[in-house]
Amino acid sequence: MAPTQTPEDRLGDTTGQIVLAATPIGNLADASQRLKDLLATADIVAAEDTRRAHHLAQGLGVRITGKVVSHHEHNERESTPELLAAARGGAVVAVVTDAGMPLVSDPGYRLVSTAAAEGVDVTCAPGPSAVTTALALSGLPTDRFAFEGFLPRKEGERARLLTELARDARTLVFFESPHRLAASLASLRDAFGADRPACVARELSKLHEEVARGSLAHLVQWANSKEIRGEIVIVTGGTEAEPDTDTAGQVADVEVLVASGTRLKEAVNTVAAARGVPKRDLYEAVLAARA
Repeated sequence: MAPTQTPEDRLGDTTGQIVLAATPIGNLADASQRLKDLLATADIVAAEDTRRAHHLAQGLGVRITGKVVSHHEHNERESTPELLAAARGGAVVAVVTDAGMPLVSDPGYRLVSTAAAEGVDVTCAPGPSAVTTALALSGLPTDRFAFEGFLPRKEGERARLLTELARDARTLVFFESPHRLAASLASLRDAFGADRPACVARELSKLHEEVARGSLAHLVQWANSKEIRGEIVIVTGGTEAEPDTDTAGQVADVEVLVASGTRLKEAVNTVAAARGVPKRDLYEAVLAARA
């Protein structure tokens, strides 16, 4: 039986492939060896900014031997068919953006979705991402989170979106520009409440990296007290679920499960987890209701 090929092995095949390659978000030392190899060997490097792609390669000590072409939000519609045709013809197409993972608030979605629909091979050379880096540094829950990209520029649109998100229990991650940071934090405070825990991560992995944590009220004051520069990520905690005080409903749910054949202890555990209440308290409530 032939050994299974890795994506790296396939780089030398005649079968074409699109490779989404993550680039450093600041510190060039975070570049993977796979990224370096791709820049050096890919037939085509599709870059959000061709000048920055050449600058990146130079900083990594890599010489790009393939063709470097533009692939950004303003020309995706035109460049996507050309890149797909190249991959179908056997070319390895490396897709890079200015920083981080392609498609995450960066170009690439149209290319990948079309490639998937047409059966063109797509893989990923993973690496740095400002979203997951800020999330990890925030000190906020990471078991459930959502990335919301950049907040709307217009105050009314921003307020409407945040009103919809105010009751979301997940940790939320946003991108923001330095000159809009204070206004966006104020909008978050007004929609989510002054006490909602949050974090602002600035210049991640760079020399002047800064991570500010606290309530939204505190972070509004912090943002207004200094000149903010660099790339910004905002992370906010989710809303806390209101306690379930419907004891009768909890007991009724348990009895429904028991009537269907579930053991009492298992039924109590299931309902307690779903309702977010202590198992012991629910068990005692069921026994009291039966007495």
